[in-house]
This record gives sequence, structure tokens and C-alpha cells, in this order.
Amino acid sequence: MGEQGDGAGSPLRQILALAVPALGVLAAEPLYLLVNTAVVGRLGAVPLAGLSVGGIVLAQIASQMTFLSFGTTARAARLYGAGRRADAVAEGVQATWLGAVVGLVIILAGQLLAAPVAGLLAGEGPVAGAAVSWLRIALLGAPLILVTMAGNGWMRGVQDMRRPLRYVLFGNGISAVLCPVLVYGLGWGINGSAIANVVAQLISASLFVRALAAEGVPLAPVPAAIRAQLGMARDLVVLGLAFQTCWVSATAVAARTSAAAAGAHQVVFQLWMFLAFVLDALAIAAQALVGAALGADDAARARRLAWRVTSCGLVFGTLLGVVFAALAGPLPHVFTTDATVLAEMPQAWWFFVVLQPIGGVVFALDGVLLGAGDAAYLRTATVTGAVLGFLPVVWASLRFGWGLVGIWSGLSAFLLIRMVASLARLRSGRWAVLGAAR
Repeated sequence: MGEQGDGAGSPLRQILALAVPALGVLAAEPLYLLVNTAVVGRLGAVPLAGLSVGGIVLAQIASQMTFLSFGTTARAARLYGAGRRADAVAEGVQATWLGAVVGLVIILAGQLLAAPVAGLLAGEGPVAGAAVSWLRIALLGAPLILVTMAGNGWMRGVQDMRRPLRYVLFGNGISAVLCPVLVYGLGWGINGSAIANVVAQLISASLFVRALAAEGVPLAPVPAAIRAQLGMARDLVVLGLAFQTCWVSATAVAARTSAAAAGAHQVVFQLWMFLAFVLDALAIAAQALVGAALGADDAARARRLAWRVTSCGLVFGTLLGVVFAALAGPLPHVFTTDATVLAEMPQAWWFFVVLQPIGGVVFALDGVLLGAGDAAYLRTATVTGAVLGFLPVVWASLRFGWGLVGIWSGLSAFLLIRMVASLARLRSGRWAVLGAAR
């Protein structure tokens, strides 16, 4: 246990020591997407709506692969807690191979399916055309996204949060400067945004691969180890599908309501995702620390960490809600000058504000349960929230013309169901299974 220092310091101090650098990593990507949204938003409602449709497709492809980060962290953290750092890093090697291969498959499939998928979400017309143009370029970065996920996964597992912060900020920082140059300076429009995305992903993925090679562990693929990783992947893929279905349904309903509604949803949803990633910094810290505690056979410590990080999620979520309530007037104008989009914005904004404390609790509990390897329960809770909460409300919104109010009411129901289910699991204690592997 001396190698990782898991026993030193109070739970709150350890959580914050890992959460602060993790916050930078988690916030970098959605913050970059907010920059993209602001740049493209000034091109008008149609390019902004196209970015909304294309962006949600790419994001959901990535979310389907979250086992490369979350699953790798869970397995690596337990091994690290048991004093087996080299084995923890080896999990990252196999996850990197898996991410590279799956990413190449996504490129091929995406080029063929971009047009029909965009048409399904946005219908025929200029919004779908803009989405296809953006998506076909952005999908070239799929292997790079997945390699970066794997890199984040093993580094979180060994409680190294600072190098991922440098890697992601470097790639996204260069790309954020490049984006307006390509969009406006070279006149490439929405396609310039997609190219800037790929540049960021190439830089970050290259840095993660270099770091992995420097660890001195074998770099060859091991089929048996990859198959073992796919065990947790099954549950996380289903969990990702539930999220994917919800977010894509919301974007589709917004796009079929009007270009203005789709644009407003894009702005508020990207802010929501940005703050979700901010709050997920606590979840990442909890995942690493809870996994290490269970790997070291310390159930009592794992439970203390779990309750402490849940309390922190509630407090931080409340603070974020207060801040963005105060910014309700000026902030939307940063992202677009289109009067029709701005007129739609308040319908979603106040849901976004009120949901922050609930989201803080839910995301913290996600980290606890994933760190414990309790992905099966989390999968069931998420699917239940989607089927009983989100999807009925969001599609009723399309049928009855409820607009963004209906879409964000569905999100509220989804989060409330997940919060109740996860709190019940936490209280039961059945998630705290000891050992280097689950």
C-alpha cells in the first residue's frame, strides 16, 4: 500500500487531490466543444443545428466506448490498490489496442452511414447536409478518441491525473486556436470545425501512446486480456446505449421542431455536458480511490469515500446551479446572435440550472459504483431511467408540441430515477466487493 499512498490523508483531501487535475481533463473536451459551438453559432442557425446533429452522433459513438476509460480505470485501480502497478499499466496496453482497432471499424462504417443517420435525425434539408459534411471529417478521429480514452483509463487507475491534464489541454488548446482560423480565416465553414477536432485528437492520442511506451511493460496485444476487458464492457455498452438513445432522441426531437429549437438545444446541452464533465471530476477521483481501497481489502474506507464524494457532488452541483442562474441573461449571447435561437433558449435554461444538484449526486454515485466494478447494477438503473423516464416524455414532446420544455422534462425524470436507484444501492453496501479483481 505504500506505493500509491492510498491510506494517507483524509478522504476529502484525497478526493480533491485527484479531482482537481481530473477536472481539467474532463472539462477540456466539452469546453473545446463550447468554443466550437460559439464559432459555428455565428455562421447562423443552420450550421449550428448541423453541428448539433453531427456532434451528438460523434459523442454517442464515443460514449458507446466508455468501457475503454471507465472499465480500464476500474480494473487498473484494483490492481494498483493490491500493489501491482505493472499489471495495472498492462490493462492500458490492451485497452489501447482495442480502441485502435474499433476506431478503424468506426471510420469505415461512419463514412457509409453518415448521410442516412443525419437524415434520420434531422430529416431532409440543409441541417442534415451540414451535419453529414461535418461528421464525415470528424469521424476520421475515432481511433484517436478511443486511444485517448484508454490512456486516461489506465492513468486514472494508477492515480496519475496530471499527465492526462497536460496532454488533453495541449491538444485542445492548439485546436481551439486553429478552429476560428479554419472556419473564418480560410472560409471552410463548419468543415473547419471538424478538421480542428481531428487535430486535437491526434495530438492527445500521440502523447498517451508515447507515455504508455515509456512504462517498460510489454506492448504486444494479448487476446485473453482483451477478452477479459470485454466482460465489463458488455454492461457499459448497454449503459452507453441507454444514454445514446436518450441524447439522440432529444436532438432528433429538437431538430424536427425547428432549426431555432435545435440550435438552442445545442447550446444548453453543450453547457449541460460541460458541467456534467466538471462534476465527473469527483466521480473519477472516487472511481480511482474506491477501486484501490477495495483492491486493498479495505471495505470501510471504500464506504467512507463513497459517502463523502456523494456529499461533495451535492454541494458542488448546488453552487453551479446558482452561478448559471445568475448568468441566464448574458451567457446565451456568447454562443449565438440569432434572435430565433435566443428566443428558444429560456425553455431549456431553467431546467439546466435546477438539475445541477441532482446531477452532482448522480455523477458522483456513478464514479463510486464504476470504481467498485458494479457496472451491472448501474446499467440496469440507467436503462430503467431511460425507458420509464426520458424516452416517453421526449417523444410525447414531439407528438404534442411541447418543444424544449418536454425534452428537458424528460431529462429531469431520467436523472431522478437514476439518483433514487443509485442511493439505494449505496445504502445497501452490496457494491463493496473486495479483491484485486471483481
